[in-house]
Amino acid sequence: MALAPEERAAIQPRPTRPRVAVVKASPETILDDIAKAMRLAGSTDALQPGIRTGLKINVSWQVYYPGCSTTPWQLDGVIRTLTEDGHRPDDLVGVHNRTVVVDSKVGEVANKHLPVVQKWGVPNVHTHDPEVQWMRYEPGFPTRVLHEIFPDGIYIPRFFVGMNMVHLPTMKTHVFTTMTGAIKNAFGGLLQDRRHWTHSVIHQTLADLLQIQQEIHPGLFAVMDGTIAGDGPGPRAMVPHVKNYILASADQVAIDAIAAKMMGFDPLSIEFIRLCHESGLGHGDPREVEVLGEDISEVNFHFQRDAETLASRGQKLIYHGPLHGLENLLLRSPIVPWAYAASRLYHDGFWYPFIGKQRVAEMMASPWGRLFEAYPG
Repeated sequence: MALAPEERAAIQPRPTRPRVAVVKASPETILDDIAKAMRLAGSTDALQPGIRTGLKINVSWQVYYPGCSTTPWQLDGVIRTLTEDGHRPDDLVGVHNRTVVVDSKVGEVANKHLPVVQKWGVPNVHTHDPEVQWMRYEPGFPTRVLHEIFPDGIYIPRFFVGMNMVHLPTMKTHVFTTMTGAIKNAFGGLLQDRRHWTHSVIHQTLADLLQIQQEIHPGLFAVMDGTIAGDGPGPRAMVPHVKNYILASADQVAIDAIAAKMMGFDPLSIEFIRLCHESGLGHGDPREVEVLGEDISEVNFHFQRDAETLASRGQKLIYHGPLHGLENLLLRSPIVPWAYAASRLYHDGFWYPFIGKQRVAEMMASPWGRLFEAYPG
């Protein structure tokens, strides 16, 4: 099933003014801080009421680990702001996706997302549920890699077409892409379970997916939680740091660029940001971006760029190293469950019990930890 020409023609043009709001936040004022960031960044222009709006929730781990997944206050604040600005709760929809190593239905409970959407009466969808229809999508541009990776067709959730999308990433580093934010948050929702086939060309994949988003979504927006930011071998085995920031923008490239700069990276040295910038999909050069709210000219978290885990080293040997010739056998054949089992064994069986739990306990003693515990669940 392809997107009809009249549907593609109805897609609205991208906003051209690159604005990123950066707001200092506190647990006592967080919902107001999110509203301030969203409105400074132009959410009322980017997200018109009356159009169904997806809230793309990030669950990078089915356990709660600070800095890893969408926070309950992030989701709560976004829903509150949208409803105050004229969006009906039943026009909003929480969007989850599973991965080969993360159960989103367990994760939405552990990370306290489910009580938030239930409180507001917002419907909730998991894209792997049987009732979700996936359609074959033919992009209106030559893809960089997706047609090669998926020669039998690119499939996306049918209900995504024509809806606004608000991405809810956290501010964290990533073993494959240096940092992960708004752009990579679409990776799970737009592609089916075989999305891991693209890891060896992840930067080009992310540029393809952003271009698809700009074809199918009338409005795109992102609210990034940097109240607790993750440094190290993300998206899971990180060191969480309290940073007290909320970022928002209608430009997915610009918000990732500003987040990268705050973390201490040159945004244009990160391939997916540079590709999107050069392709005209957004603004990846911080000098071109108007930052509203906080003065971040001297902000530098000095986060690590090349941190690794045992699991990520093994994956890189397959994607880019001497085992590359075995990628199809190891990761695209009937023996592939070995890779999922190895990742689950390392992260869930070793790293979290012996390293992660102590870091969670330390963060629970912070004001943000106490706020997390105050949410029902």
